[in-house]
Amino acid sequence: MIWPEKVKHFTDAQGWNRNNSLLYEQALTHSSYAHEKGQRRTHNERLEFLGDAVLELIVSDYLYEQYPNLPEGKLTKLRADLVCEASLARLAYRINLGKYMRLGRGETVGGGASRPSLLSDAVEALIGALYLDLGLEQCREYVLKLYQPILIELQEGVLRRDYKTLLQEFSQARFLKTPVYRIVNERGPDHNKTFEAEVIITNEVAGRGQGHSKKEAEQSAAKEAWGKLTP
Repeated sequence: MIWPEKVKHFTDAQGWNRNNSLLYEQALTHSSYAHEKGQRRTHNERLEFLGDAVLELIVSDYLYEQYPNLPEGKLTKLRADLVCEASLARLAYRINLGKYMRLGRGETVGGGASRPSLLSDAVEALIGALYLDLGLEQCREYVLKLYQPILIELQEGVLRRDYKTLLQEFSQARFLKTPVYRIVNERGPDHNKTFEAEVIITNEVAGRGQGHSKKEAEQSAAKEAWGKLTP
């Protein structure tokens, strides 16, 4: 599939209208590719800059309208959770964004197509492209639709840094493997046990953690693995 058709396939898969396809081609082009091809002005960093500001506005407006009783400090914390790298990377994994990125050879070999920081930047660049191409209101509609799974978590009061989910989505994108957890030790009396967990990816221990429940220990192990695998 040639590049313009690939970009069209991506935007069609999201249900996005578009007028200027070149904006989306730019949003999906990493600087490593542009520099490698001698096209230094065609990568997505400027769109990322714009998209970051547009995303903050859309999320701020959403939170302001949906949660009229929350104070400014709580709204700020919720916004930070929604626009952070981890949340943006989750969105990228859900739409299989890495498959559509244009990367330089070194970035491709280094696993850039599944790197959270690269993918989160690309999501912001796409938001910048949507804003320039379609205007704020259409951009807002598409962004909130993209965010729907995370916004549902927020409404249900379960929005949190779920490292097991993050690690699973990352591992499936990078290694085509699902992490496996195992409890390797438990100690202490029944009313105050401490569990130790390991998470295995590609037959290797990727992280270890402890907690007062098995789930807590697994989350701790996933957090350590996430930190090691996504610098």
